[in-house]
Amino acid sequence: MRSHYCGSLTAQQVDTEVSLCGWVNRRRDLGGLIFIDLRDREGIVQVVCDPDQKALFDVAYTLRNEFCVQIKGTVRARPESQINTDMTTGAVEVYASEVVILSKAAPSPLDSNQNNSEEQRLKYRYLDLRRPLMSDRLKFRAKVTSFVRNFMDSHGFLDIETPMLTRATPEGARDYLVPSRTHKGKFFALPQSPQLFKQLLMMSGMDRYYQIVKCFRDEDLRADRQPEFTQIDIETSFMTADQVMAVTEQMIRELFQSLLQVDLGDFPQMTYADAMRLYGSDKPDLRNPMQLVDVADLLKEVEFKVFSGPANDLKGRVAALKVPAAADKISRKDIDGYTEFVGIYGAKGLAWMKVKAVGTGIEGVQSPVAKFLTDDIVNQLLDRTKAEAGDILFFGADQYSVVCEAMGALRLKLGEQHGITEDGWKPLWVVDFPMFEQDEDGQLMAIHHPFTSPVNPDPTALTAAPAEALSNAYDMVLNGTELGGGSVRIHDPVMQATVFRLLGISDDEATEKFGFLLEALKYGTPPHAGLAFGLDRLIMLMTGATSIRDVMAFPKTTTAACPLTDAPGFANPAQLTELMIELKKE
Repeated sequence: MRSHYCGSLTAQQVDTEVSLCGWVNRRRDLGGLIFIDLRDREGIVQVVCDPDQKALFDVAYTLRNEFCVQIKGTVRARPESQINTDMTTGAVEVYASEVVILSKAAPSPLDSNQNNSEEQRLKYRYLDLRRPLMSDRLKFRAKVTSFVRNFMDSHGFLDIETPMLTRATPEGARDYLVPSRTHKGKFFALPQSPQLFKQLLMMSGMDRYYQIVKCFRDEDLRADRQPEFTQIDIETSFMTADQVMAVTEQMIRELFQSLLQVDLGDFPQMTYADAMRLYGSDKPDLRNPMQLVDVADLLKEVEFKVFSGPANDLKGRVAALKVPAAADKISRKDIDGYTEFVGIYGAKGLAWMKVKAVGTGIEGVQSPVAKFLTDDIVNQLLDRTKAEAGDILFFGADQYSVVCEAMGALRLKLGEQHGITEDGWKPLWVVDFPMFEQDEDGQLMAIHHPFTSPVNPDPTALTAAPAEALSNAYDMVLNGTELGGGSVRIHDPVMQATVFRLLGISDDEATEKFGFLLEALKYGTPPHAGLAFGLDRLIMLMTGATSIRDVMAFPKTTTAACPLTDAPGFANPAQLTELMIELKKE
């Protein structure tokens, strides 16, 4: 039916007979002529319908937006004065010789000016995806996955599928459970990631594995999360962390160069401790040059308990954030808004100091907390933060984690609002994560997952000082977004048993949940390491979208529902009976 895509026509096709198929993007009746903007996935071309061809013209007159049509005609050059430089096909048009209506369209439920709620867009997703913006993103996604497959294949990685129906294993989120009909009362789980299976593939001698795979997590959603998402999953044997990082960095660099003509350059490395200290985040956005500065040692003796309390607490932190040349731009109303903002992250308040002059102590600053400080302390604060006249300082004082989270978020907000955050791309690796963190009861929890190897693979040393242990893990970060994370895995049964014990996982529980993995570790397990990229996040960044929902064909809403199919739905009572499931009313 089709000889060319609409968006592919150029001056090279002038005087060529073509057959086009697509949708009416717009019909313009100028009295003597009818112009049709015909659209398909590759773009739009203008079609001219001449009244001298009465049968054709009568059909063209009935066309409305989104009618699906086939149009045959001759490509001709537009007059110089009528070339449309905003269209890739703007130098040509098609003089129609035949117009066939393939399918009529009812009035669209979506507003052509795109004043549509996300609920409406998702309910009529098949119409939303006709928009060039959306179709271009899906085409770009296809190019990315094609590039990744070619890169992986050329570097000796095998594309191997892993099961979708498996057993529940703790990986940090709730599992989606699937009841088994043939094993009454038992359940499969949809995989949160192929973590254990890709480790088993290394034990099987596959050496280099990759997979572009669906993963499932039943967790609260936000812009960059969905109940089902896609990973570029990678695992290797006999490669160090540095080697895994090198090959995956090469892939991302070549991907950006190939599809965006962007040179990311070499990726710097930053330790987790430095990232938290300087930026309050383990995924710092380096486009924003502002940094947090620790000042607790200067404030231990002040009478202001908001400062001195955390300053004297081993788990506390007092940090300052300098916003350059913003003192006159930020009003008290703005400060009240920022105070409310950091409260979202657990901060109890937000102290501030506007700098009028440097070196004059209290007289040179405006601040409600200045009365609690001495001239010497003020001068030291300004000196350490490198503050100058016209700057404003914000202070976070609380538990270390609260200060990091609140001031890190404030740093990003101020950077965007005051034009401090630069354009462009700033990648980095974050390394040397802590092996464990503590919950409210003091129980150790794995920062990544319980199969991550410590930097020092000595079970005795790990048992002696688990809180001080660093994991052999690494995250790739781009513009404040974690693109992917990975680690060297534990390949020694004694070390794996030690980690389980430190995490409070008993031998019986470990056998019940991970028995197959523990059994496999007995049979000559090679050293192995891997990394998984979030494909949806990667596409979101590369296309400039603000949500991964805008780079997925059929995503869910923020409540994990699908307006298009009305999923999830109720199950047939007979099916529930067969599965031995009974629904209880709330």
